[in-house]
Amino acid sequence: MREHRYSLEMPHSAARIWALFQDYDRWTDYAPMVRRVDVIYPGDEDHNGRLRRVIFKMPFGREGSALELVTDVEPERGYTYTMISGKPGNDQIGHVRLEPISANRTRFEFDERYNLTSWPFRWFEGPIYRFINKNNEDSMRRASQWLTDHPEYRADLVAS
Repeated sequence: MREHRYSLEMPHSAARIWALFQDYDRWTDYAPMVRRVDVIYPGDEDHNGRLRRVIFKMPFGREGSALELVTDVEPERGYTYTMISGKPGNDQIGHVRLEPISANRTRFEFDERYNLTSWPFRWFEGPIYRFINKNNEDSMRRASQWLTDHPEYRADLVAS
């Protein structure tokens, strides 16, 4: 079992970051590996129980998909997601947290636990997840920059 943790301070309100993260049509604007996100089941009004399929780019022009169950939702603060594998023991679990520091400053925290059990992928687990982790971190920096570059996006959520 491996774990990856990452945090980043963003110069934006937690509510505005949350709005961007819930706007799946925008994921491709800041996460270049993501092709699209399909909501399979919406879950409740806070998105607890939401089932989403993330379609992402893979090497050599291929496409992959991840089926994710969203739980433990605290609006504007965070959620847990479980990436459901087709094989027992390969599920991944991650957490996204938004901790307000001040009116328009938020600490984004992310962790993910994973364990590849299938051969030959297990041999390449380290390089595979270094690549994925770097792309995830870059995407979160790009999300923050996207909000900076688009002050009109959910301007109602900017504290004055």
